[in-house]
Amino acid sequence: MVKGSGSVSFRVEEITVKNKRHHKRRELYSSQIGETTVKQIEDAFKEFTTREDIAIVLISQYVANMIRFLVDSYNKPIPAILEIPSKDHPYDPAHDSVLSRVKYLFSTESVASGRR
Repeated sequence: MVKGSGSVSFRVEEITVKNKRHHKRRELYSSQIGETTVKQIEDAFKEFTTREDIAIVLISQYVANMIRFLVDSYNKPIPAILEIPSKDHPYDPAHDSVLSRVKYLFSTESVASGRR
């Protein structure tokens, strides 16, 4: 079981946008971090990254670190995985998978073009 500090909760919602003024929200999953196992987080990540109706998955960096091997090995462009900071845990750019990929692409591009 994942142990959280205090009462950290999270919610997974599906938001369907019909137009700029109308959208529909539906809660898919809700839990307290202290009640959620790493296996449940892994299963939810796998489910949301294989659904065709999801374009972006927002995940807090704290939760992403619990399943870092899955987040780092995910390599499809859609859905995009974006790590966001949480209120209770500071952001660490060293663990941001998107930032790491961007740095890698720019370093590869620099080497390929002869620039450093």
